Amino acid sequence: MKFICLVYAEPDALSALSPTEKSELDRDSLAYDEELEAKGHFLAASALQSVKTARTVRVRHGKPVVTDGPFAETKEVLCGFIFIEAADANEARRIAERIPMARHGAIEVRPELDFG
Repeated sequence: MKFICLVYAEPDALSALSPTEKSELDRDSLAYDEELEAKGHFLAASALQSVKTARTVRVRHGKPVVTDGPFAETKEVLCGFIFIEAADANEARRIAERIPMARHGAIEVRPELDFG
């Protein structure tokens, strides 16, 4: 099964880290990606630019409506993802628990919808 691990954090959470803490987080994140790849779980991962760069697109009555920022007012925003392969939801959750960004935010784990 494939799962997306959506990484959420408060927009300023990472800017509060010292340069040393930021470097450590980056190093830990890349190392975990490599560990997942070696175990056959890693499919893809990426960090996202600031929520300030986000645009939300909706189509209403056949016309696009574009707004600045994320789609909803929330305290935490999507800041990255890891796409993994896992045997089941329990294994996916165990993998998500070890994502370094979980120490600074939240990880949403959701299975891929198989259109079969």
